[in-house]
Amino acid sequence: MYMTLPFLLFYCGFSLALCWHDLRYGLLPDRLTCPLLWLGLLFYLCLMPTGLENAVWGAIAGYLAFALVYWVYRGVRGYEGLGYGDVKFLAALGAWHGWQSLPQLVFMATLIACATLLLRVVIFNHRGVMNNPLPFGPFWLQRVFTVDGKRF
Repeated sequence: MYMTLPFLLFYCGFSLALCWHDLRYGLLPDRLTCPLLWLGLLFYLCLMPTGLENAVWGAIAGYLAFALVYWVYRGVRGYEGLGYGDVKFLAALGAWHGWQSLPQLVFMATLIACATLLLRVVIFNHRGVMNNPLPFGPFWLQRVFTVDGKRF
């Protein structure tokens, strides 16, 4: 229990810093996403070696799935529809939570983001919000902390 505490504190700290940075600047910087990824892998390497394979595959799946979305969208539309920081952040979340949780994480975060946009448009009559980029990191984090928090 006491060995996991420093890892979980860093996980929460880096995640909340990423959330704040994404809300404020619309960016998920490498100086926060990459250490979060490596810390997740180190956590499983040091404290739960049986889960290391799952963590590695989670990082790979998270990265490849959203890198594919990033490059296909950019190729079709000619501009980014998703930041590359989001790709790295999903890889980090995959390292911490495993590849099995990624589809549900992405689906639920997308539903929450769509509901938030709908509320902003309908209730507050902010139609211009549809033309602005949406920081997606906070939606992933909201889903992780409310649903997957029980895993730790």
